[in-house]
Amino acid sequence: MGIREVAREAGVSVATVSRVLNRSGYVKAETYQRVIAAIRKLHYVPNGVARSMVRGNTRTIGLILPDITNPYFPMLARGVEDAATAQGYLVILCNTDNNPDTEAMYLAMLREKCVDGLVYVSAAPRADHVQEFAQVLPVVWVDRPPVGVAGDVVAGDDFLGGYLATRHLISLGRRRIAFISGPAGLMTSEERERGYRLAHKEAGLVPEDTLTAHGDFKFESGRRAMAEILGRTRPDALFAANDLMALGALEVILAAGCRVPEDIAVVGYDNIVFARLAKPALTSVEQPSYLIGLTACEVVLERIARRELPVQKKLFKPTLVVRASSQGEGQTQ
Repeated sequence: MGIREVAREAGVSVATVSRVLNRSGYVKAETYQRVIAAIRKLHYVPNGVARSMVRGNTRTIGLILPDITNPYFPMLARGVEDAATAQGYLVILCNTDNNPDTEAMYLAMLREKCVDGLVYVSAAPRADHVQEFAQVLPVVWVDRPPVGVAGDVVAGDDFLGGYLATRHLISLGRRRIAFISGPAGLMTSEERERGYRLAHKEAGLVPEDTLTAHGDFKFESGRRAMAEILGRTRPDALFAANDLMALGALEVILAAGCRVPEDIAVVGYDNIVFARLAKPALTSVEQPSYLIGLTACEVVLERIARRELPVQKKLFKPTLVVRASSQGEGQTQ
């Protein structure tokens, strides 16, 4: 069974069938319906496009992640996959390596494959290249909703997490608390820093500019940022906006001859598996990455089924897991 048989059944040219399948060029509404009827009658399914026309959807979900090497994201992806397969959907995973151009390439590919919806962790503060996509198909933003793009959001409460981490360090008597943020302009970075600053304000403290540095959520940037801070001043504590940067910073702190936590207490964010394996074990803000991914997929599937639903925003409360890098083992706040 091929495209020629479809054309013969519909009484049109092969070129017309091709235009219908590829959604390119003008085809009269009546002719379009005859071609679709022929496709269904002959059960012609040459590719994802035709299959979507026959069934009304492809039962696939796109998942765009910024860095699959970060242990936080595989657990999130597992949550998305479990929710999708439970409802008969497959997931197409795309790793952008925090590159907006790669994001745009994957978006074009996902549109070509006619995914039914998208779970999206953006690599950039702005995502103008996704505006058109979000207007056509359901998109759920996870953790990092870009500025100026509306839609459903599922995330951890980054503001509360940053506040809990900093308040913990202040409660230990630390007053010179360094902060390594993520990329500038990214909501995740800004909210964690906002929590950091509020905890200082409530304690009557003002963090010095010399105590802050930017990273990119990767291990090496944590090393570079901590070396930069130590080259300017000597903090008595550090809050890093994710665990990979905290672990990189921890390496630099120890190499500089400082004791942890006696000289510099350290807190990270995400509570990845390597946090408890570090020496000393890393205190970290834990957010439920699996549950966030699971919920994000459930929300996008709801949106696929009912486009008219009100916009949803779901925030998950983080907890602080206290280990040896700040105070002691096995406590949760």
